[in-house]
Amino acid sequence: MSNKRLIYGFHAVNARLWQNPKSLLELYVQEGKSDARTRDVLEQAAKCNVRVHFADAERLAAICKNARHQGVAGFIDASKNHVHLEDVLENLKEPPFLLVLDGITDPHNLGACLRTADAMGVHAVITPKDRSAGLNATVSKVACGAAESLPYITVTNLARTLRELKEYGIWIVGTDMGGDADLFHYPVPESVAWVMGNEGEGMRRLTREHCDALVSIPMYGSVESMNVSVSTGMVLAETRRQRSLKA
Repeated sequence: MSNKRLIYGFHAVNARLWQNPKSLLELYVQEGKSDARTRDVLEQAAKCNVRVHFADAERLAAICKNARHQGVAGFIDASKNHVHLEDVLENLKEPPFLLVLDGITDPHNLGACLRTADAMGVHAVITPKDRSAGLNATVSKVACGAAESLPYITVTNLARTLRELKEYGIWIVGTDMGGDADLFHYPVPESVAWVMGNEGEGMRRLTREHCDALVSIPMYGSVESMNVSVSTGMVLAETRRQRSLKA
């Protein structure tokens, strides 16, 4: 199955079991483990009729390519996680709050961005099909379940998608060191899609041209830049802060 993907660790596995169990093809649990978290996984898997295999530590390590699996791993049908942008936007009960990741290629950064986006109540994450790390086992592990619960939309033409967002009345706000406004003095639009660029090169030219505004993050120390996942956390938290004040 071309859409078969590995996940591992309790956060990623539990997220699938509780939110999308039909996408779980099979689970692998380390034999001999009887702690509370393992028992909970086995109990939920039985309720959801998910096939469970017990494996020794060596086999589980081989399946997960020696990653820190915590004694549990599984294979999912990734096609069952596919959602369309229209499905998300047409079912919202509050102004859209989106995150666009333009070419995040490090799976650890992508996972961290997804985790923060989920924590801040982002409605969906949009990424281009190319120039992106894509969802994999590392991303799922770092995201601590967010990769399984947060709508993750891949698009073939990011510029066209940004134009579609504007048709919904959503402001496209990019982050750039030379932005016209700084984050702490920028009134975030009610409906917004934040655009974060590549770890080294930033946003692509065409992406930048589709932004309605460019906002910088003030730097008060000696460093000149921050990790993209940290920057993402700052703009999302500031957006949520402003929303809470308006509410």
